[in-house]
Amino acid sequence: MTNARSLSLRGLSKSYVLGQKAVAGIDLDVGAGEFVSFLGPSGSGKTTILMMIAGFLRPSAGSIHVGGRQIDGIEPYDRNIGMVFQNYALFPHMTAAQNVGFPLRIRAIGRAEAERRIATALAMVGLADFAGRFPAELSGGQQQRVALARALVFEPDLVLLDEPLGALDKTLREHMQMELKRLHRELGVTMIYVTHDQTEAMAMSDRIAVFNRGCIEQVGTPAEIYFSPKTAFVASFVGDSNLFEGRAGADGIDEVAGFGPIATARRDLAPGATVHVLVRPETIRLKPGAGTTSPGTNSITVQETVNYGDSFLVVGQAAGRQIRVRIPSIDMPALARGGRCGIEWTSGRVHVIDG
Repeated sequence: MTNARSLSLRGLSKSYVLGQKAVAGIDLDVGAGEFVSFLGPSGSGKTTILMMIAGFLRPSAGSIHVGGRQIDGIEPYDRNIGMVFQNYALFPHMTAAQNVGFPLRIRAIGRAEAERRIATALAMVGLADFAGRFPAELSGGQQQRVALARALVFEPDLVLLDEPLGALDKTLREHMQMELKRLHRELGVTMIYVTHDQTEAMAMSDRIAVFNRGCIEQVGTPAEIYFSPKTAFVASFVGDSNLFEGRAGADGIDEVAGFGPIATARRDLAPGATVHVLVRPETIRLKPGAGTTSPGTNSITVQETVNYGDSFLVVGQAAGRQIRVRIPSIDMPALARGGRCGIEWTSGRVHVIDG
């Protein structure tokens, strides 16, 4: 039903008054049929880039190519790009079918062909029986599906989604994540998904581009972003983290205050170089007793425990800093606030970040 096209951004920048840069020299390639999420905090530039791809903002510099065709000088309605907004942007006086068919009417698609495409698009999102309803008669999730069908009905080269699930409750949001993955898998369309929700990005994406202050910090698969972050920002923004500053030694990481030497797999760092050491909370094990001072082992003084149902988060103090440990609920020992407990991890679970 759709045509997958590649996306290429080269030196893409956007500046506003007084030279303030919202986006600074972005280079990015998205393969045809990929699902790529733009992940970052508010103000990091991800939505600005989406608006430039769609044609609603003009770049200050750089170029945008879709399927090898440069589009940054083309009007939005000539770019053949589908767009799904956070607020759905449905016409309240039109039925679901009329909303979905609006892009076809603009493109002067014949009536019979338009009706066929509308019926197919509504069936694809599970709304074949709701064609005659107005937006006010639909739930938030149903409105979101109408907006998605409208973005797909004219067979776009690319679909842009700007935090489309942000207004939905948790259960419906998770359901729509699965629906989007299904549609992407079945249609093979190229999708760019903007979100500040790391769980969404991790669950849905082929790759993730992590944004910070108008720049891309890292592009990679969800596993690469989570387990092998390239910068301290990515390590701290994506997932829960214990991030220590240390100094590279001859045989691992030396002088992580309070922990002593921490062995790692890195051997390419100059001795004395400043590094960041990442230990994810779920890779730390709780040990009986107060712990020892051997490498990779220490003890924490428990400050708080948080029950998430399937897991517990244990927050404590160790070596003068806060440590976060996440363990399955079934393995949760009896811990009292102010009590001490040993913690341990292995070098294979430690990730070292330069600088």
